[in-house]
Amino acid sequence: MISHPSRHCTVELQALPSRIGQVRRIVSAQLRYWHMDSLIDRAALGVTELLTNVHLHARPDKTCTVEIELLLDRLTVSVRDHDPRLPLVDDAEPLATCGRGLSMVAAMSESWGARPDGDSGKVVWFTLPTAVPAAPPVAARPPRPLVEEVPATAFAEVEHTVDLGSSQPAPARSAVVG
Repeated sequence: MISHPSRHCTVELQALPSRIGQVRRIVSAQLRYWHMDSLIDRAALGVTELLTNVHLHARPDKTCTVEIELLLDRLTVSVRDHDPRLPLVDDAEPLATCGRGLSMVAAMSESWGARPDGDSGKVVWFTLPTAVPAAPPVAARPPRPLVEEVPATAFAEVEHTVDLGSSQPAPARSAVVG
């Protein structure tokens, strides 16, 4: 089920690999709709990592809800599942192929966390700032001169007949004086 009143979107799913890709595309499309394109890559990465954790670790099932909410100054992405165990951030070995998901979420987000959700579940979330950093001031440019007006009498009246049946090229002409 998908609902998105104004600045809120909720998706319920089974955290299976094929569905994770679909949710990533839904989140990306929703952010485009909200004109928050600058957040797409980080939000898609974060939701992918949180859903992968549900897929790999959640018990008794893989059912979860993804919620994105856009407030004035931040986007919050949360994943609710039915496993009450809170996630742990692992210190992955240098050559490990997994165990870095929450560390990546922490590194790319403004804040993140996990909280119990009733007796049998939890919510893992992260936030991204919506405000883009102010651009550095641009040095003032000197005013550009306006195009000088040229009176129509400056252009010579040219009358030339071109024979379209001729194999000779037409003479080149320019409207620029000089």
